[in-house]
Amino acid sequence: MDPSAAAQAGPATQSTAHGRRKSKRAAIDVRANLTLLTVVTIAITLQLFVLPVLLRAWGMPALLLIVPLVALTPMHWGLIHEAIHGQLLPGRRLNEDVARALAIAFALPFDAVRFGHLMHHRFTREPFDRPDVLDRSRPVTEVWPGWASYYGRLLGGLYAGELMVPLLAFAPVNVARSLVARAIGTEGPVGADVQRHFTSFAVDSSRRARIRRDWLLTLGLFVLAFYLYGAWWPVLALTMYLRGVWLSLADNLPHHGVALDQPGRSRNFRVARGWQGVLMNHHLHRLHHQHPTLPWTALSALDSLERAACSESGRLSEPAYFLSALRQFKGPGALDATTH
Repeated sequence: MDPSAAAQAGPATQSTAHGRRKSKRAAIDVRANLTLLTVVTIAITLQLFVLPVLLRAWGMPALLLIVPLVALTPMHWGLIHEAIHGQLLPGRRLNEDVARALAIAFALPFDAVRFGHLMHHRFTREPFDRPDVLDRSRPVTEVWPGWASYYGRLLGGLYAGELMVPLLAFAPVNVARSLVARAIGTEGPVGADVQRHFTSFAVDSSRRARIRRDWLLTLGLFVLAFYLYGAWWPVLALTMYLRGVWLSLADNLPHHGVALDQPGRSRNFRVARGWQGVLMNHHLHRLHHQHPTLPWTALSALDSLERAACSESGRLSEPAYFLSALRQFKGPGALDATTH
């Protein structure tokens, strides 16, 4: 983990650490991570450079390749996520360099994504971090925009917002500070502290420089890719949009409808074994929040121990991952709502 980012995010607060147990250290499964990294690298190469050639050679049948490209979205993000926690490869610098390259290939601003994720861990389910919560006691004129924002976020709005974040690095410092402060707000007992962290990040000169550099690299990469697609450019646009929808749907899914007194302020899900590697055990999100220093490969064993301990009482009940993703379309609700 980048020390500067860790310092910016700081230690977990008492509220977000609720239910968190002391995590044991586990070795990084370098072989597994390199295998997934190879798969994602092939997928990136196929999407940006090979697919346009196949479209011109095969025509419409080549569109079927969009399916695996979109399905590998959580693996692509999962590798970035592991690097954010310093669990992808040995060595902080190697973690960051690989994750930055993966983020550029996903058109994501790595520094901003890393900072936002670390803040998400520190301030889980604080007002800025619960898009599924809507105060229905407010006037209708305030409620309906909230509903529109919520569904827009699910249908790719989160990813679209991340694509726009680098523009703040090109804006004057005072403008960036004002926009970020307004977006985060000061709601909640730690709202002012959260806002201060975000505005400090937004005006940090070294981070702004890195974000600008990465954005220019991203721009160059995708200008080249769209040029290679030629008349087939809508295929690349559609593929990136569908990947953005998946990312947007999965972002708040483990926290959707979770009350503040729940362990880790998150939940686990059940998923078919074949999907566990693709999701990189993101379905065990509660365990990740309780043990953020564990690599993704260690979560399955921890889940098995928990299941064995709860097997007799029958208290362990987890919702299905993909059905829960669809249940988000029921709309936002109260803070103590549940998707069960």
